[in-house]
Amino acid sequence: MSHFHRNLARKSLLESDVFAGYVFIAPWLIGFLFLSLIPMGTSIYYAFTNYNLISEPKLIGFENFRRMISDTRLHSSIKATLYYVFLSVPLKVGFALVIAIILNRKMKLGFNFFRSAYYLPTLVGGGIPVALMWKQLFANEGVVNGILAKFGIEGISWLGEKSTAIWVIILLTVWQFGSSMLIFSAGLKQIPEVYYEAARIDGARPWQTFIHITIPSLSSIIFFNLIMQTISAFTAFTQAYTITNGKPLDSTLLYALYVYRKALDNFDMGYACALSLMLILVIGLITAIMFRLSGKWVYYESKEG
Repeated sequence: MSHFHRNLARKSLLESDVFAGYVFIAPWLIGFLFLSLIPMGTSIYYAFTNYNLISEPKLIGFENFRRMISDTRLHSSIKATLYYVFLSVPLKVGFALVIAIILNRKMKLGFNFFRSAYYLPTLVGGGIPVALMWKQLFANEGVVNGILAKFGIEGISWLGEKSTAIWVIILLTVWQFGSSMLIFSAGLKQIPEVYYEAARIDGARPWQTFIHITIPSLSSIIFFNLIMQTISAFTAFTQAYTITNGKPLDSTLLYALYVYRKALDNFDMGYACALSLMLILVIGLITAIMFRLSGKWVYYESKEG
């Protein structure tokens, strides 16, 4: 009988722990359900409808997706987005790695201060106030042109030229390298110092140790940062909306900004939802390809052999 009571008590305790667990994760579950899952399902439904936010949505099948083939502004947006992604992501990740190496190996004094200072742009850089500040820096009468004038260089219309406007947004993105830098800093601390000591004894030069020790040891972290920054770049919106609003001549019309215009400027919600669904599929495909290719260059210590 006592054995039965002990089993019953353990079962009651287990059930109480499970209930407590559900209580603690309830806020996340509710948020995921009402802020993510239901909106995503609704968006997928609207992607196959003609919906203008006023009248009732009407099912039109794949018509929204067929529209994408002949949408020239969408093609310009895709071109601008790919240009932005494939330039900003490597620059941001590479710059974060360089700064992390400098802070870890060359600047022992004041490391925590500089690490915090470099992370600050990431905390504030994604907001509209910073984007407005960035816009003023690169305005015709802004600080950047003022500095160039000191060296006798004629001012550049940074935001008025197709070749330079996108670079203003790219530079703002690269400036927000703090989160990747912190992850790299943590990874650098995990590389055994004996690797570098053995390389120095063998007469290896700094660039050789960087290529043959640092990069392979950080390959999994580099891969993680590439994945996260690629997803973030494909969904970038605030910078393009605030600084250039897609101008000039749609050269900075990033994909998320185009979706926003279709949804809230043109009230073409069905087409905007189809564009959003296509973006999710493209990001998923690119992520899957990156994971597929990662086996050729990413090293995990837990792998056998």
